[in-house]
Amino acid sequence: MAFWPSPKATVVLAAVLAATALPPPAGADEPSPAAIEAANKLVDDLGLKHSLDVIVPLLFGEFEKNVVATRPELKDALHQSLVSLVPEFGKGEPAVLAVVAHTMATKLSETELKQVLAFYESPAGKKFVAAEPAFVNELQVAGTAWRQKLADALLPRVREEMKKRGVDF
Repeated sequence: MAFWPSPKATVVLAAVLAATALPPPAGADEPSPAAIEAANKLVDDLGLKHSLDVIVPLLFGEFEKNVVATRPELKDALHQSLVSLVPEFGKGEPAVLAVVAHTMATKLSETELKQVLAFYESPAGKKFVAAEPAFVNELQVAGTAWRQKLADALLPRVREEMKKRGVDF
């Protein structure tokens, strides 16, 4: 069992956490059952369940790596224990997907959800979903390179700006 997420899963996890952390606006109308149904279909078409499927294994992988670093003798028993716990810890996934669907249905009208669904169910939409991991991966690679470039430039520029203010740094 591999315990590493795809780049898309990392982005989806961040989006899910952000969406679920925000309460609905005060006085917001509850979405219609049809809007919820369309949002659930959109969640399915976007492959969000598949993206969430890696969260528990990722968590377990990080846990396993940290424990084995200090207790290498536990490696095999710990791995077997974690594998047996995956189904138990994955039970919360449907609730997360329901929250995401509800959030979509709150932010978009039923008509808008159906329009978005029409795109994702079209040949172009299906191709987009299939190609999306490559886009997200490229964003991650380019973003990491950009961040490193910024980090490399930061200290010299801060020193230069501090020197303008008469401070040696």
